[in-house]
Amino acid sequence: MHDFAQAARLATAALRDLFDPTPLQRNDYLSDRFGADIWLKREDLAPVRSYKIRGAVNAMRKVRATNPKQEQFVCASAGNHAQGVAYACKHYGVRGTIFMPVTTPQQKIQKTRVFGGDSVEIVLTGDYFDQTLAAAQNFCAEKGAHFLSPFDDTDVIEGQASVAVEIMEQLGRAPDLVVLPVGGGGLASGVTSYLRQEAPETRFCFVEPLGGASLTAALAAGGPVTLAEVNSFVDGAAVARLGACTYEMLKWADPSQVYLAPEDRICVTMLDMLNVEGIVLEPAGALSVDVLPSMADQIAGKTVVCVTSGGNFDFERLPEVKERAQQFLGLKKYFILRMPQRPGALKEFLMMLGPNDDIARFEYLKKSARNFGSVLIGIETSSAENFPPLFAAMAKAGFAYRDITADEALAAFLI
Repeated sequence: MHDFAQAARLATAALRDLFDPTPLQRNDYLSDRFGADIWLKREDLAPVRSYKIRGAVNAMRKVRATNPKQEQFVCASAGNHAQGVAYACKHYGVRGTIFMPVTTPQQKIQKTRVFGGDSVEIVLTGDYFDQTLAAAQNFCAEKGAHFLSPFDDTDVIEGQASVAVEIMEQLGRAPDLVVLPVGGGGLASGVTSYLRQEAPETRFCFVEPLGGASLTAALAAGGPVTLAEVNSFVDGAAVARLGACTYEMLKWADPSQVYLAPEDRICVTMLDMLNVEGIVLEPAGALSVDVLPSMADQIAGKTVVCVTSGGNFDFERLPEVKERAQQFLGLKKYFILRMPQRPGALKEFLMMLGPNDDIARFEYLKKSARNFGSVLIGIETSSAENFPPLFAAMAKAGFAYRDITADEALAAFLI
């Protein structure tokens, strides 16, 4: 463990050739809200807007130190790891081949090109990440290139541990609690391994997306397991299998320390941080803040550091984030209404709406030779408490309806 702490400090020192420490900022809004001393470690303000640059640079530095002739590096990624590797390739003047799924948004592809410049080649292949990864590993075998894992690599983990080194230097004392997002486990492994030696009094909390709980599954099974299904919304942390190395460094954790964050609730947190604090976080970057209400009793009066792991958010996704947040808060619902096909029926329905109810979606086509027609309708309102009176009025008037808001299959098809 001592060797790891020393390696983390060396990695941190090497990073100073590339960028200054990311800010550790006390957040008054969250501190007042929870009665705690809450600090944000702003990895969303790193050069590639995520902590991933740390592990990529450290791994490349160590490979080059032991094998200066290694000029070709490869990674498979659709997001932050690709950008970190591209940045590192340009810094060290080596060649990088970055494999990305064909479905990767153009914004991410373009940003990777910007960070890597002429030092990188981007190969788009595979509809799914597993196909992309296989192509990257085959390329490594053929070309003798070095594969840079996004998390399951001790050199990468050492680089991510530089986050913890900076926290201790910037705070000037050991925090009571550090809240860490978990995907493949690289960041959590690095930060906890360093602080468990240097600040043994510090406790930890881990947060995973509900649809990608790989650490929860690994702790329950006694080793990494592959999730049968993963919700890709929290793309920076939606990992189907925890790494083998990262599991060995995290297996001490108690399952009670791991919290699951519903994807729609994360959207509420993202909007809250954007609207109140002006902080742009990607879904994975919001995980550490999202869990705070679930820990309110534990953190009162404590010094808490939340690692905001990334801010690579495509604002074209903002309407989806707002939609999911409204649904989670109960402010927006979709339902199929069985409307009588007679004059005045629509007006009768509209009179049931309250002063703060707004129609956000309305699709209806009158059917001939039928007494009733189906209407797809979406209602936005100012409070979730406004819906029960509306539904009661509809039932009393004989307007049958089906709430499809939580029906994922039907909602995905119709909305």
